[in-house]
Amino acid sequence: MSEKKARILIVDDEVSMCELLDFMLEKEGYLVSTAGSGKAAVAMVEKMDFDLLLCDIRLGDMTGIDVLRAAKAKNPQVVVIMISAYATAETAVQAMNDGAYDYLPKPFDNAELKQAVARALEMRTLEQEKKAVVDDLRRNFHFGLIMGNSPKMLRIYDMIRQVSQTVTNILITGESGTGKELIAKAIHQESSRRDQPFVAVNCGGIPETLMESELFGHRKGAFTGAGADKKGLFEAAQKGVLFLDEIGEIGIPIQVKLLRAVQTKTVRPVGGNEDVHVDVRIISATNRNLEEEVIAGRFREDLFYRLNVIEIKVPPLRERKEDLKLLAQHFLEKYSKEMNKDISKVSSYAVDLLQKYDFPGNIRELENLLERSVALTRTNILLPDSLALSIHKRKGTDGDKGGLVDMTAVSHGISLDEELDKVEKAYIEEALKISSGNKQKATELLGINLRSLRYRLKKLDIAYD
Repeated sequence: MSEKKARILIVDDEVSMCELLDFMLEKEGYLVSTAGSGKAAVAMVEKMDFDLLLCDIRLGDMTGIDVLRAAKAKNPQVVVIMISAYATAETAVQAMNDGAYDYLPKPFDNAELKQAVARALEMRTLEQEKKAVVDDLRRNFHFGLIMGNSPKMLRIYDMIRQVSQTVTNILITGESGTGKELIAKAIHQESSRRDQPFVAVNCGGIPETLMESELFGHRKGAFTGAGADKKGLFEAAQKGVLFLDEIGEIGIPIQVKLLRAVQTKTVRPVGGNEDVHVDVRIISATNRNLEEEVIAGRFREDLFYRLNVIEIKVPPLRERKEDLKLLAQHFLEKYSKEMNKDISKVSSYAVDLLQKYDFPGNIRELENLLERSVALTRTNILLPDSLALSIHKRKGTDGDKGGLVDMTAVSHGISLDEELDKVEKAYIEEALKISSGNKQKATELLGINLRSLRYRLKKLDIAYD
């Protein structure tokens, strides 16, 4: 905004004062409007954005403080200078507390007033530039709760901005722990449905026998234990977003009914005879390759194309290592505050060690690592020895030494099944360790379902609670 093009509103019930200020400020190159009463001024600020208000404190129908509050409520960036011949120190303080930039007593020197206006508009320009810098940083490093400034994440941010303006269904793909739900929430917050419900459901965490009732609801008496009507998640998300996490986990029978709901925008509760119309945007997420699932006959092709109108591929942490330091510092600050510890930063040596690790559990694993490391460290800087992770056991720093796979053993002959079992067992044990024994979290880290984990625990004789 150029000062010479600034739009100014003069509010004074003295016609001669309005005329004087109008003439003086238009001569300076400003665009000037006048209002002879408080009500007229409020009506004008409601219709038009002004850069600056020159407002008398005493008006016939209301006080200048009332006009100040109304102007700030409509446009918090507007600069207000109060003028009056009768104001007390108390009213001047009140005006400043309510957001006035300056106060000039009448009679004022014309040169003094012009300088005050110029200073106020210069301050407004500086504040706008500062806000633009902050907004730019926020766009480049944050998007809601998502964090990162790597090229891949910046492309994700652009994608979020584009798809949030549509109502089409979206499929978010990526490994477990990459932040797919955060992206779904960011899309919702950027959209016109932001004030409506965001309902998330983990499709892998609901038994298949209950899935239909959870999604579509049920009527009283539909089955044993159905003592009353219950709305399903589709109805709970009415006018908003239904986030179907791990959509690849649902079975074919439910897929058929889900397809019908997506196509017709209606659901039929279990035990009901009538369809219920639903206006819901569906965002799905999966760590599976749904195209391969379609080929294998485990996922319906027609449902896949209905859900995958727009796909957002979330990169794993190992493909966006540029963000690792930023993320580590964020989690360090988060858990230092929660644990009331004064840990200022992650040392460069610790960051180097983290960079050498691939983080199969992605951001979820990194967060868990930083939480445990903050709990264990006794210094005000997070050092390599403080990292609660045996990185060298998973990936050696000297070639493959210290890693899980010893390629040199092949020349002497090995049992491939036994070696694969060792690798599988090591990964499962580490996932259980990271998740503190929580099997559901471990399945998310490993990209398998609970049934598969239980089978492997028994097959590999892994002790667990």
